[in-house]
Amino acid sequence: MSDLYLEELVKRRKTGKDMALRAILMALTAVLVVLAILTFNILISVPAIAVCIADIFIFPRFNVEWEYQYVNGELDVDRILNKAKRKRIASYDIANAELVAPAVSHRLDYYNNNSKLQVKDFTSCNPEREKLVYAMIVSSEGETTKVLFEPSEQMLKDMRAKAPRKVFFD
Repeated sequence: MSDLYLEELVKRRKTGKDMALRAILMALTAVLVVLAILTFNILISVPAIAVCIADIFIFPRFNVEWEYQYVNGELDVDRILNKAKRKRIASYDIANAELVAPAVSHRLDYYNNNSKLQVKDFTSCNPEREKLVYAMIVSSEGETTKVLFEPSEQMLKDMRAKAPRKVFFD
């Protein structure tokens, strides 16, 4: 018996907040390094070195990709930083999902009005792909979570085959 395996890679678009933070960090680094070189002062050199080291850890976080792996009814979400470091963020079983529908669907109205609803966004943040974003409502341990992701058509068809009363295309 063969396993059903699908994967999808979605690159997250850099937002204005990301670009502003990156510009501020680069300007701060440049100013501190120039001041440290010109003054030869230890009080400026230590923060300059600290900011340079912080940049090494912060800058890769601006280049994010999401990888969805769908295997036999289980959706795994991995975050890939700077095309080098991968980390499993979450794993969801479609059998435990309450609903999978487009994020703009009226089927989600009941859940969107819930003030305790946790939202996990694993999308590209691209306004052009907004119609491709789906929401999956998952309840576990008394908490309801809304998972936003961008599955392929094949992944949606396979999810529907696994849980036909929970997956909707409208």
